[in-house]
Amino acid sequence: MSEQNDPQSKAGAIIVPVTLFEQNCTIIWDEPGKKAVVIDPGGDVPKILEAIKQTGVTVEKIWLTHGHIDHVGGAAELRDALKVPIEGPHAADKFLLDNVVESGARFGMTGGRNFAPDRWLEEGDTVSIGDLSFDILHCPGHSPGSVVFFNKDLRFAHVGDVLFAGSVGRTDLPGGSHSTLINSIKTKLLPLGDDVGFICGHGAGSSIGQERMTNPFITGEM
Repeated sequence: MSEQNDPQSKAGAIIVPVTLFEQNCTIIWDEPGKKAVVIDPGGDVPKILEAIKQTGVTVEKIWLTHGHIDHVGGAAELRDALKVPIEGPHAADKFLLDNVVESGARFGMTGGRNFAPDRWLEEGDTVSIGDLSFDILHCPGHSPGSVVFFNKDLRFAHVGDVLFAGSVGRTDLPGGSHSTLINSIKTKLLPLGDDVGFICGHGAGSSIGQERMTNPFITGEM
């Protein structure tokens, strides 16, 4: 579990790697109110609940970047435990949320449940937690309903599996399209600005500027 928290900032965040996929379940909160959101609870719900307790935040929402099992496997269980709404992803990923149990079985993951979010998200929507507000960008390609959460004031985004440090999301899963993914990155993420830092679904985060310069999928070397 890694924590990022600047006393001068309006927000804090911790990353809780979950399941064998080492997916970056992320808890983000506002300061000083400590109102929090859990992004992509992919599983290991007891571990997520312990991180919430240790951080001392009050979780009020669950946000989902997309519907793949490693990002949503614990969503229904966590919703029941915390009694909070689930927001996201885009409705184009409904077919994935309708098949969580089947998807989990293929990877030996048990305990997941099929579910629907309390709110589907679309391009141009806004979500908030405490005093923090995030714009929604619909970025299909990795999955049809992938969304990105972007906070203009903090110059920060959570991009799920759309973009990684040095790579991009895989597109060989149902509904995936490499050309669509690259278009999403170039038309939705790169225009946010080189100074925007991001957390992604797996591995270390990066910045838009770093990826614009060095990511082979963006520079055209791959």
